[in-house]
Amino acid sequence: MPRLLHYVLPLFACAATACAADITVIVDFDGPHSEKSVQQMKRETEEIFKAAGVHIDWRARTDIGRESYENLVMVHFKGKCILEPVPMLYDERGPYAFAYNSDGDVLPFSEVECEPVAASVHSAMDGEDFARPDYLMGRALGRVLAHELVHILTKSAAHGQDGVTQPALTGRELIGAPLRLTHTDVERLRVACTPSSEREAKR
Repeated sequence: MPRLLHYVLPLFACAATACAADITVIVDFDGPHSEKSVQQMKRETEEIFKAAGVHIDWRARTDIGRESYENLVMVHFKGKCILEPVPMLYDERGPYAFAYNSDGDVLPFSEVECEPVAASVHSAMDGEDFARPDYLMGRALGRVLAHELVHILTKSAAHGQDGVTQPALTGRELIGAPLRLTHTDVERLRVACTPSSEREAKR
């Protein structure tokens, strides 16, 4: 069953950051998670954004001190970000993740609901899949995160017709064949990541 990946909630105390070819993503987990899954999530996300020339610098929230980051995205992972032997029940109406907005502008803050993601992954697993749960969970989280990052970097709630930015993904799409940015996604990201002064000069 496809699950909606994105919705936005009002938040009025923050300002969105501009897109850039280099961004810093701060990850914060409030529940148990597998480091193997986290590493695979990062690899999957980086591979998806390679076509758009976006480089991601990862940081854990616990590692952040008083440094300043010009292009910053914060992602909070809620619940158990692990695959358990017994599949979890979840509300099919809920999202995998969401980004916040303020007066219609998408902000650089996102939350990922790990348990619905894990449940969808578990429902799609078959045969040899059960021998690599951390890998598949990381792959799924990377695709969910990439979806949200496109919304944040383009400052848009628009979805694609297919690929990682389509509005809904099945469990099999989360863990199956490579899921990438479409040509349209890449162009939207490149436009968003081009400074306004350069865009004006090209006119």
